[in-house]
Amino acid sequence: MKLSINKSRSLWWTLSAAITLAGLISMFISWQNPNIRAPLRPSLDFVGGTRLQFERDCNKPGNCDKPIDINVVREVAKAEGLGDSSIQIVADKDTRKENGILIRTKNLGREERTKLQTALSEKVGAFDEQKNQIDTVGPTLGKELFTSGLLALIVSFAGIVVYLTFRFQLDYAVFAIIALFHDVMITVGVFSIFGLVFGTEVDSLFIVALLTITGFSVNDTVVIYDRIRETLQTNPKQPITEIVDDAVNQTLGRSINTTFTTMLPLFAIFLFGGETLKNFALALIIGFAAGAYSSIFIASTLLTLWRERTGKYTVVETTGVTDTSVE
Repeated sequence: MKLSINKSRSLWWTLSAAITLAGLISMFISWQNPNIRAPLRPSLDFVGGTRLQFERDCNKPGNCDKPIDINVVREVAKAEGLGDSSIQIVADKDTRKENGILIRTKNLGREERTKLQTALSEKVGAFDEQKNQIDTVGPTLGKELFTSGLLALIVSFAGIVVYLTFRFQLDYAVFAIIALFHDVMITVGVFSIFGLVFGTEVDSLFIVALLTITGFSVNDTVVIYDRIRETLQTNPKQPITEIVDDAVNQTLGRSINTTFTTMLPLFAIFLFGGETLKNFALALIIGFAAGAYSSIFIASTLLTLWRERTGKYTVVETTGVTDTSVE
């Protein structure tokens, strides 16, 4: 079956615009949220503070008979002056039962942490000291991570523009960057929505994921652009819509297979990996899917529209013959 992407290009653009707009709205709401104050829900890597994870000791008789009531945990935190903390009930890695408490709060000293742990254990049960985790990150480190990550993204975008301009033409580079920006915005927007709905946080690995996504996406786009350029050289009189559709169809199998095989281990990491890698894998899954989509339906169709609008391809009517040629 031959896919005619340019016939329905308005549909592809509308779909992308709708998802991007939803992400932007979510980022605005997240920014106005007094508990977040950022487009994405930041982890300790960016804002600094203390993350405490306590797990009940189920080896003690009756200690884990009742589920943990998050409202009780919130009342204890409020009593300790930590009412604005982010609190989640988490599952035990071994039993998969929700016997753990994850608290993200302001910087706490040793006495404050001990006092909070004691107060919680009195209400929900004794904790297993071997499984408890406490992490502290300073706000200066968070600022450095954010600045470095943003700079790395800008440099990667600039490098891609230079590379594609020399390898192809400037318009190829521009639409490839638009596709990359689309992939990044889709990933960021989805994580913003997840942050509001599920409390999903972004950390330094999220920046790494965005950089990986840009490399994957531009690779797929370059393959399609290469095929378009080859067809233009061998058959310059063929209409640009047909050239692009043919190029996409010739590389479609490769794009789908490459994306699918790349995402298989990511799904394994997301489902069975540790908590620290779960959001990283999720970001790559979303970004790779968006990258494959944008290479086929965004970068290619935008190039087609641009070439049509700028007169790169004109239809010259002769006696009884319609001739399509390159200006």
